[in-house]
Amino acid sequence: MAELQEVQITEEKPLLPGQTPEVAKTHSVETPYGSVNFTVYGTPKPKRPAIFTYHDVGLNYKSCFQSLFQFGDMQEIIQNFVRVHVDAPGMQEGAPVFPLGYQYPSLDQLADMIPCILQYLNFSTIIGVGVGAGAYILSRYALTHPDTVEGLVLINIDPNAKGWMDWAAHKLTGFTSSIPEMILGHLFSQEELSGNSELVQKYRNIVTHAPNLENIELYWNSYNNRRDLNFERGGDITLKCPVMLVVGDQAPHEDAVMADSGGQPQLTQPGKLTEAFKYFLQGMGYMASSCMTRLSRSRTASLTSAASIDLNRSRSRTLSQSSESGTLPSGPPGHTMEVSC
Repeated sequence: MAELQEVQITEEKPLLPGQTPEVAKTHSVETPYGSVNFTVYGTPKPKRPAIFTYHDVGLNYKSCFQSLFQFGDMQEIIQNFVRVHVDAPGMQEGAPVFPLGYQYPSLDQLADMIPCILQYLNFSTIIGVGVGAGAYILSRYALTHPDTVEGLVLINIDPNAKGWMDWAAHKLTGFTSSIPEMILGHLFSQEELSGNSELVQKYRNIVTHAPNLENIELYWNSYNNRRDLNFERGGDITLKCPVMLVVGDQAPHEDAVMADSGGQPQLTQPGKLTEAFKYFLQGMGYMASSCMTRLSRSRTASLTSAASIDLNRSRSRTLSQSSESGTLPSGPPGHTMEVSC
């Protein structure tokens, strides 16, 4: 870690009654695969892991997670944990464009950057929250450093490498579609893109007019060249920690994970995701005395003997204490929680 930089900023956002502004510290750390930027909110809590986020392609930590972590009911959670938001190399706001011929890290190498971040911060364990490519990166890290990961929240993860048919379709699409169009097709379903909602328009503008679009394309290429995570149910390659799998019914990755929000549930349904996250943390032994969220108070949450929770959807999902119903297996003492929000 030859070069360290630290910038202190104050997050600008509407404050809830009695809420004080969060102070964020942005750091840059050199790793064997280049520098990486990350932003820390809060202070470490004794005997508690850090919440550690990693964003998807086409986004940075703010555009991916701000709606979720600024949500009112999420404040109770973030008051109890320090959190670290990673920006993939070249994705941070104001990032310079990489020079022509720059070799962007693979997703495996991006995962290998995480120990440098934790070493710099002197953090021993994390609860990872990742979306898309970020979910893959955190899963890869958890496989190689299981003792440092207490839990994972994986949103829209595809743990499989692209097959020959996928590769051919991707190449064909590349001849007829621009990079922004392909990335938007990764983030949102065709139904959402056709509907062209205000949210889709916002993120279409973010991706299309990104000043670092060349960098985004490099991250996109690394994602499309990912290796298969090779999970084996009941085998040696498993996630050892509790896992919460999340996907929206309209997400392009529904078939790869499990399947009334769209392709980005952390943006479209932050309330439901916050509630599910709180239950997940309570299942891990944290926030046992947590109060009910507004979502819980507004309806009757049924918790059956099979540990299933009705999240006020057209169909219920299962919070399974085994990994039998999950796409991503987790071995003892872990468990898998499935959420459609």
